Amino acid sequence: MRNQQITLIKYLLSALLIAGIFISAPAQKKKKRRKQNIESVIATGRSYIGTPYKWGGMSRSGIDCSGLIYNSYKTIGVNLPRTAKDQSKTGKKRGWEGIREGDLVYFKFKKKGSKWFHSGMITYVGKDKILFVHSSSSKGVVESNLLADYYKKNVKNFRRVIR
Repeated sequence: MRNQQITLIKYLLSALLIAGIFISAPAQKKKKRRKQNIESVIATGRSYIGTPYKWGGMSRSGIDCSGLIYNSYKTIGVNLPRTAKDQSKTGKKRGWEGIREGDLVYFKFKKKGSKWFHSGMITYVGKDKILFVHSSSSKGVVESNLLADYYKKNVKNFRRVIR
């Protein structure tokens, strides 16, 4: 009787182990795919560094901030709205404490009586710096430190598109 109980326990434990493997495998694949997608959009965004700014531009001969985000995410099959203002409403809103690489950052600047939006993509989150790639109207596509006062004080929100 005791041997039968031990055998039954072994079978049950084996079944639980196998079930656990099948349950956790898809979660691991999803996590790996998310990481690959984040790496891909960041690599695409960075590949535009040095490209001149062009309002409404979508190519390597000239691109604006929302075009950069649009093209970067398109490489992983995500179709975002075309303007920074519309993009800033897409995805899940995040706070400063929850941002990570691949998240989008949106700014609202006031200049000469008008308000305008700007967007970028977080490329690195560290203790003393947070880098983001964006298309600056004066410098073209660059990677900047989000913790610089100019950017930090004008952040409107963060959005996570890749979950």
